Amino acid sequence: MRIEKIQQLLTELEKDAIIIKNRENKKYFGSLGGSGIYLVVTPSSQVQFFDGRYRQEIKELTDGFENVEVPQGSYLPMIFDWLRKQGIKRLAIEPNGLSIQEYRSFSEAFDVEIWSSQLQELRAIKSTEEIQLIKNACAMTDEIFAELLPEIKVGMQENELGALIHYLSLKKGATAMAFDPIVASGPRSALPHGRPTKRAFEQGDFITIDFGIVLDDYQSDMTRTVTLGESSQELQTIYQVVKEAQQAASDFIREGVTGQEVDAVARKIITEAGYGEYFSHGLGHGIGMGGDVPILNPKSQMVLKENMVMSVEPGIYLPNIGGVRIEDDVVLQNGVGVALNQTTKELLSVGECYV
Repeated sequence: MRIEKIQQLLTELEKDAIIIKNRENKKYFGSLGGSGIYLVVTPSSQVQFFDGRYRQEIKELTDGFENVEVPQGSYLPMIFDWLRKQGIKRLAIEPNGLSIQEYRSFSEAFDVEIWSSQLQELRAIKSTEEIQLIKNACAMTDEIFAELLPEIKVGMQENELGALIHYLSLKKGATAMAFDPIVASGPRSALPHGRPTKRAFEQGDFITIDFGIVLDDYQSDMTRTVTLGESSQELQTIYQVVKEAQQAASDFIREGVTGQEVDAVARKIITEAGYGEYFSHGLGHGIGMGGDVPILNPKSQMVLKENMVMSVEPGIYLPNIGGVRIEDDVVLQNGVGVALNQTTKELLSVGECYV
C-alpha cells in the first residue's frame, strides 16, 4: 500500500504526523482529491477530514481510512483536537497545499517542518502499474495526434485546432486535459507557451502542438512541430538541431546521472549550433499524476533512478520568425531511457501536402 511508504518515512524522519492537502498527493495515497479533504497520516493511522459534500464519495471511492466529518467552515479546530488527542507534537506539512494562514495556525500549535521534496521523491519511483497507465495515456495521445494531422489546413485558426484537441481527447476516453493545450503557429511558434489564438494558419507556417491527457488519473505530455507546406530553410535547420538534441538527451538518460547532466547534453548541441540563447527553458519534468519529479534543468542535482518517468522537450525559439519544440515522455527502465510516445519525430508536412 502506498500509504505504508509515507508511514515508514514518518518513522524514519521522526515525525508524528503529516497533513496532506495537495490534490495530486491525496489521490496518490488513495484519498479523495477534492479541496474540502484534509488527509492526516501518522505512523499507525490515516484519517480523512471532510465536510458533508463528500459524504457519499468517501464511502464509495475510498477504503482503509478513518473518516471524520466536520461542519462547513474551518476544519482546523477538529483537526487540532484530533491531533492533540493522539499526542501529536512533531508535524510535517507540504509547501503546496495549505494556505499561509493555515501554516501559521499549525506552526503556533505544533512543531512544524515543511517537507518540500520528500513526497515528490517518494512518488518519483513509479510502480509497474503506474508505468503501464502512463504508457496507455501516451498511446492515446499518439492516436489523437494522428487524427489531428489531416484536419490542419491553411485558414484554420489556432483555437479551432485547440478545440479539436479537447474534443478528440474526451471522445477517446480521456477524463481531462493534463493542461491547456498549446497551439502556436507562424511567428507565434517562438512562444514556448503560446496558447491558441484566433490567428489563422498560413502556408509555410511551423505549428507547435503541445498537449497531454489524463487517463485513469495518469498524464501524458507530448509536443510535435509540423510544417504547413514548404517552410523556410532556417526553420528546417532549427528543426533538425532540436531533433538531434532531443534524441541525444533521451539516449543519455540512465540510472545515476543527474537532471543537470541530461539537460547539458541537449543544451550543448543547441549551443554549438549557434542557438543556445534561444533555448530558454529547462529540458523536462516528471510525468505521473501531476507535479512530479525529476526535473531536468541546468541546476537539477536530482539523481535519476530506475522507473522514473520524465519529459524530454528541448526547443529553439527565434523571435518574429518561429520556433520548434519536440517532446517525448521517457521512462528509465533496465538502466536506460525508453520513449513512451511512438509518434514520429521526422518533420511532417500537413495541409495540402499531408499524406
